[in-house]
Amino acid sequence: MTNFDERAKDWDSDPKKVERARVVADEIRKTVPLSRKMNAFEYGCGTGLLSFALQEYLGQITLADTSQGMLDVLAEKISAAGAVNMRPIRLDLAVDTIPPQKYHITYSLLTMHHIHDTQDVLRKFHIILEPGGYLLIADLDKEDGSFHTDGTTDVHKGFAQSELQKQVEAAGFEDIKFIMAYTIRKKIGDAEKSFPVFLMSARKANDR
Repeated sequence: MTNFDERAKDWDSDPKKVERARVVADEIRKTVPLSRKMNAFEYGCGTGLLSFALQEYLGQITLADTSQGMLDVLAEKISAAGAVNMRPIRLDLAVDTIPPQKYHITYSLLTMHHIHDTQDVLRKFHIILEPGGYLLIADLDKEDGSFHTDGTTDVHKGFAQSELQKQVEAAGFEDIKFIMAYTIRKKIGDAEKSFPVFLMSARKANDR
């Protein structure tokens, strides 16, 4: 059982996580002209907080995660809500076969800093997107390593925007933009620290 499996049942009980997903969803809606004609793919969906905040603005949504515990909670939520346009799948893009379906938009929230080979996953995002499709990544700005207070070490310490932009360009995306979408405030020792969360948007060229 992974750390995320263990935390899944109580994940949605944290109002800060719910608020964070809602705020990032609002910023995505401001950035991209969403439509019920758009098929969407969320990677690292957890319990689906972000996709539930976007559900009424999109068509079919595939929600992927590597944590079965998170997916079990998500499946219960989808059933309870009668959300017929949401489909959870267990998927690890680092090792599993890329889904054959193409999507108009793919997005993630605080997922990329957990991915060892970000360049590889960015290339796979490019493959699964339709020409002209949108990539939205919300993640931590570069930080000093103090964000994870639970002993998690095998993660990126956020991302320098200029470095991430180079990786996204190398994966074949264009029209790359960054905004600051949210600030996470955490008690670290005796002090409260702020961790900015950016939202990066990019597009796959129409002729690719």
